[in-house]
Amino acid sequence: MNSTSLQGELMLGQHTATSLAQRFGTPLYVYDKELIESRYRQLDAAFTGLKHRICYAVKANSNLAVLQLLAHLGAGFDIVSGGELERVLAAGGDPAQVVFSGVGKSAAEIERALQLGIHCFNAESSAELQMIIEIATAMGKPAPISLRVNPDVDAGTHPYISTGLRDNKFGIPIEEALALYRQAAQEPYLRIVGIDCHIGSQLVTVQPFVDALERVLRLVDQLADIDIHLGHVDVGGGLGVSYRGESVPSAQDYVEALRPLLAGRSLQVICEPGRWLVADAGTLLTRVVRLKDNGDRHFAVVDAAMNDLLRPSLYQSWMEIRACTDAGVAEQIYDIVGPVCETGDYLGKERRLRLREGTLLAVMQAGAYGYTMSSNYNTRPRAAELMVDGAHCHLVRQRETLSDLMRGESLLPLSTDKEQACN
Repeated sequence: MNSTSLQGELMLGQHTATSLAQRFGTPLYVYDKELIESRYRQLDAAFTGLKHRICYAVKANSNLAVLQLLAHLGAGFDIVSGGELERVLAAGGDPAQVVFSGVGKSAAEIERALQLGIHCFNAESSAELQMIIEIATAMGKPAPISLRVNPDVDAGTHPYISTGLRDNKFGIPIEEALALYRQAAQEPYLRIVGIDCHIGSQLVTVQPFVDALERVLRLVDQLADIDIHLGHVDVGGGLGVSYRGESVPSAQDYVEALRPLLAGRSLQVICEPGRWLVADAGTLLTRVVRLKDNGDRHFAVVDAAMNDLLRPSLYQSWMEIRACTDAGVAEQIYDIVGPVCETGDYLGKERRLRLREGTLLAVMQAGAYGYTMSSNYNTRPRAAELMVDGAHCHLVRQRETLSDLMRGESLLPLSTDKEQACN
């Protein structure tokens, strides 16, 4: 987020965080349109001289306004469900620039994507490939496919977001892919268009990307030797952001590390950034409900919880937390916790802050895997989402109501007559 301080007030775009919270309530996700645009253009410019396509990973932040903005900038999309495909369509995205990843694609999802004419399916198993063949044959429409290979490269990231090792559920072992490509080449209703790999998320060095691409390109050359020529190589996503001041590669660093491997090849390179495009553009605003002391431990109970932002609880992720105004009291070390009935419900631990009841806090870099991973646990309505654009702001998702949460549920027709009740 392009956040600055003005006379002690945290600014989001050209708005004070306080004014946005007063107008729209808390918890509140705030996204910066200008920063998303800037990030996309940086990456696009870094690829200058290479035939490329940037396919935004929808799972990072699937708000329609975010997708609309990226589609307007020229992005394609990396999806992992039929629901994400429908979001892309609703936001004005082009199906022909969609790659469909994921290990559990259903028959209905495959059929819908094939009808719409997506760029390709990133097939992750021989069983999935067989399902695609059967559906494409029944529809009389050849399916464009790429195999997602697992290069067995350690991304050096959290085990929950590592996807390129042999013991992960994703992809086809790279040593088995050549035979599967041979089989696919014999199928009249498959059209081989590329190869794909994705080794994990939040990578803070470029070397794992290089190692993976080297292994994938060796397979590309083996395929060319048997007259299977690919149109693209998909290098996946995973470029990390600096949550705690750690050094991370820039877009230029990332592309320049890959460029020598791609030089002289006619392959289009596809990349699937998610977090890198939107994390820094997002802030979660939350208000202190009460302060609580348990002996030597001090807690700030806030109105956001693990259902609003799961990353700290799930991944033990560190995210910066700022007070939006100076509370005018002494600093204290607090655990920032939510009201959900779980000990694991926290946004940050051991943070040195000046707090009163009612103080507004900002959880920074919350634009990726924030709202998209949120839930209604403890029957808590999900937060509102706001997009700031300089002096303008747009409510891009209304806050849920309790009626929204109970819509679709129904009560039983209870009766003391058991026979009648069973009927």
